[in-house]
Amino acid sequence: MTPTSLPIDILIFYPAVNIAAFLIFGYDKRNALRNTWRISEGMLLALAFSGPFGALAAMKVFRHKTRKMKFYLVPLFAAFHLAIILYGISIIV
Repeated sequence: MTPTSLPIDILIFYPAVNIAAFLIFGYDKRNALRNTWRISEGMLLALAFSGPFGALAAMKVFRHKTRKMKFYLVPLFAAFHLAIILYGISIIV
């Protein structure tokens, strides 16, 4: 990956990870309602760390994992990502 292609890669990869987080949280909620195979909380938290905005949106939309104390970390993940994004923008500008 060359330094000039990095922003394009991030612009494609980052939204895709957040969309995947949203969809996977929704899939897990559907499976919870059907009493079928579930995605582990560790995997959901790892996904939330990678795509916190999608995970946070899914938690609100599907009302999934909102009572679990571990998942109170998701807004903190989002704040951390937002801080990194704002810092990156300040370097570019």
